[in-house]
Amino acid sequence: MKIKEGFVLRQVCGEWVVVGEGLSAINFNRLLSLNDTAAWLWQQAMEQGDFTVDSLADRLSEEYDVTTEDARRDVAELVGKWQQEGIVA
Repeated sequence: MKIKEGFVLRQVCGEWVVVGEGLSAINFNRLLSLNDTAAWLWQQAMEQGDFTVDSLADRLSEEYDVTTEDARRDVAELVGKWQQEGIVA
């Protein structure tokens, strides 16, 4: 999977949000808000370019005190939401 071109992570008023680049792409009713861990995972996905649930789960379990199984479950749920929002392909 890859994050679709044109979507970027920004910090707005202390909150992490994913928005489309360019003023014409911003719909303030459809900002995707991320917590710190989800924002960190977004950054990992961007660094990896072509990522999988397993590759992100591995990074999550390396960085945080979480089992691989829990990391995979949480990452799968998060990536599923990203897919529903149409920001990953």
